Amino acid sequence: MRHEEITVQDTIEAARFVLRPCRKSDAGLIAMYAGDDRVARGTRAMPHPLPPGSVEAMIERASQPERSEDIWVIDGSAHGHAEALGLISLERMDRDQSEIFYWIAPAFWNTGFATEAVRALIAANPHRSDRIFAEVFQDNPQSARVLTNCGFDYLGDAEAFSVSRNATVPTWTYTLKIGK
Repeated sequence: MRHEEITVQDTIEAARFVLRPCRKSDAGLIAMYAGDDRVARGTRAMPHPLPPGSVEAMIERASQPERSEDIWVIDGSAHGHAEALGLISLERMDRDQSEIFYWIAPAFWNTGFATEAVRALIAANPHRSDRIFAEVFQDNPQSARVLTNCGFDYLGDAEAFSVSRNATVPTWTYTLKIGK
């Protein structure tokens, strides 16, 4: 799917939160969570320490009509939870494929929020993808469990560079065929 085909990013309902587009007012809370080294170490692209203005720049990129990645805040405020529990995103790839990324703030780890967010995004399938890919660092088996609990199949081992670690890190790669 070409990224110019999608410019509006929908809000997606889940049982305990909504996935909604980022707002400028999210910057402080996201920066606080993303500034935690435990969060940064679980991602490829997040630096640690987090440079000033980087969250605001991410929010600005996410609002552009010609973006290749849609980013949602996992917002639990309507259900008695925090306004931002973490982020989840889909990066458009070629041939009607997407790659999913997510992180949950450490205060909300082991609550099932990541699994629920991934399931909600798969069910909504906002990119109308035929297949979704994901990768996790091998020292993060909890994220691997999220993917397998959501029906992803293991593809194999690989490596990815982690900005916060300044190193290439072994990964597990997963895929999910979406039934249309």
